[in-house]
Amino acid sequence: MGNVFKFKQFEVNQSGCAMKINTDGVLLGAIAAQEDAKYILDIGTGTGVIAMMLAQRFKNAQVDAVEIDEQAALAAEGNFNNSDFAANCNAHHNDISAFQTDRKYDLVVSNPPYFVNDLKNQEHRKGIARHAGSNLFESMVERVAELMDKSGSFWFILPVKQAEYMVKIASTYGLSPSIVIHLHSDDSKPEFRWIVCLDYAGKITLHQNLNIYETEGVYTVAYRQLLKDFFLAF
Repeated sequence: MGNVFKFKQFEVNQSGCAMKINTDGVLLGAIAAQEDAKYILDIGTGTGVIAMMLAQRFKNAQVDAVEIDEQAALAAEGNFNNSDFAANCNAHHNDISAFQTDRKYDLVVSNPPYFVNDLKNQEHRKGIARHAGSNLFESMVERVAELMDKSGSFWFILPVKQAEYMVKIASTYGLSPSIVIHLHSDDSKPEFRWIVCLDYAGKITLHQNLNIYETEGVYTVAYRQLLKDFFLAF
């Protein structure tokens, strides 16, 4: 396979990307939802895989994919151009705090860096992709609040501690969690990620559990169902 990951409707060349395709990203791309989304924003697109998954699911949407790392942004642009979604996906080499647009987004997604104030990775570019500065979550939520339509939703995936922190920050902007999906490797393991939907609706939070594995090496029916439109193996 090398650096090319093949999906049912597109391929992703990961060359030049510090962070490769992972479970977090594909789950977010398969789960994040907003009825009749016309404008979608992917913050920190990396390879562009989440943006293309969303373009596949939301046929009429325009997807803006913002990426701070120049090589990754170029890789995402190449992946978009080599797919059936070239007219729907646009890569932008920019920091989200400096990204300018007149659009208000119906759906915003992010699989952000999460090692806040942790030991920085010695490989600088991978460090940017995986490590968050102390104000990253604050600045991200601030921009989401500015860029998202009042009827829209913001979906992200993070480890539990960081997800709780993001939810706390978001509350100061009037955003509250309508859905929290507690992600487990299997029934015997504690949750290791939250997938969260934030919006302005102020509804009661719906909590769900999702296990990836039934037993070692055997995916659950729920996981396979989520990714059956994307993974060749499913």
